[in-house]
Amino acid sequence: MGKIQSRKEEHVRICLEEDVQYARGPGFSDIEFLHNSVPELDMGKIDIGTSFFGRKMDAPLIIDGMTGGYPKAKEINKRLAAAAAEHNVPFGLGSQRAMVENPILTQTYAVRDVAPDVFIIGNIGAAQIAHYPIAKIKSALEAIDANALAVHLNALQEAVQPEGDRNFEGVLHAISRLSDSLKIPIIAKETGAGICADSAVRLKNAGVQMLNVSGSGGTSWSKVEYLRGKPVEGFEEWGIPTVVSIVSCAHHLPLIASGGVRSGLDAAKAIALGAKMAAGAHPFLAAKNPADEMGKWKMQLRTAMFLSGCANLEKLGKSRIFVTGRTKQLLECLRVDVSEYAMR
Repeated sequence: MGKIQSRKEEHVRICLEEDVQYARGPGFSDIEFLHNSVPELDMGKIDIGTSFFGRKMDAPLIIDGMTGGYPKAKEINKRLAAAAAEHNVPFGLGSQRAMVENPILTQTYAVRDVAPDVFIIGNIGAAQIAHYPIAKIKSALEAIDANALAVHLNALQEAVQPEGDRNFEGVLHAISRLSDSLKIPIIAKETGAGICADSAVRLKNAGVQMLNVSGSGGTSWSKVEYLRGKPVEGFEEWGIPTVVSIVSCAHHLPLIASGGVRSGLDAAKAIALGAKMAAGAHPFLAAKNPADEMGKWKMQLRTAMFLSGCANLEKLGKSRIFVTGRTKQLLECLRVDVSEYAMR
C-alpha cells in the first residue's frame, strides 16, 4: 500500500478510535431559539425541502466528504452514498488525490452503482490543483460522475502534517482557472479551521459559487496528525469556530455549515444564522446505520422548525435566536450586533 493510501486509512482509524475532537465546541451551544408556544402549524406539513445547484433535495443536509483512496474506503463510500440516496441529500467524497495519482484507486470513490441519482460532490485539495493539469482534474471528476467540485482548503492540516504540502502559492489563480474550465460548480471547503470574511471575498472573486465553512469545533485534524507523527505542536485548538465563520461569511456567498454539526438541531441553528445547508461527516462515519442517522437529523430539524414556528426554511432563516457566551464575545469583537438576531 502506498503512502497516500496508508495515510488515508490511518486518518479514518484515528477518527473512529481516538478522541480528536476540539475541546472548544463550534458555538452551537451558545445559540438558542425563541420558543413559540403557539406555532399554529401542522408539524407533518412543515417543508424542509430545498434546492442545491438547481436540484431538488429533501432536506438542507449533506453527508460531507470523508474518505477514498484505499481498499476499505470503497465500502465506506458506498454505504454513505446509499444513505444519501435514500434520503435524497447530497454526498461528498474524500480527497481524490489518491485516484488522480493512481487511477486504479478510482473504484474506491465510485458509488453510482448504489446511488445512481445522488448529487455527488468531488474533492481536490487546494495545494494540489495549483500543480495538476486541468485535464487531469476533469478526468477525475468525470470518472466518478461528479455534480460539483469541493476544493478543500487544509492549510492547517498540511502545516502540521509530517509529510504536508506547505506551498499554497497560486491557489486562488488555480481556482479561477478551474472555474473558467469546469462545467460544474466549485465549492470552497475548509477542513476544520473555518473561513473568515476576507477569505470569502477572495474566493468569490476567484469564481467559487458556494462555501463550506467547516469551522473549528468538530474533528481537529491537528490532533489527528499529532497521533500520526511528530509535527509542529501547539495548534490543537486553532481555527475560527463554526458559528463565527457562518456569521462572518453569510453575506458573501451561499454557505454550507460544517465543523461540529452533530444533529438536526445544530443544522437548524446554522440555517437560522444564515447557512443554506448543513453538513456532517463524523456522525455518519461512526453511525451503525447512516441512513437512520440522517432520518434522525431530519426529524430534529423539523421539530426545531415546529417549535420556533417556521413552516419552511425561508422562515427558519429569519427566526429569532439568542447568541450568548463565548460566541457572543467573539462576534462582538468583529463588530457584529448579536441583538439583531433576537429582534428580527
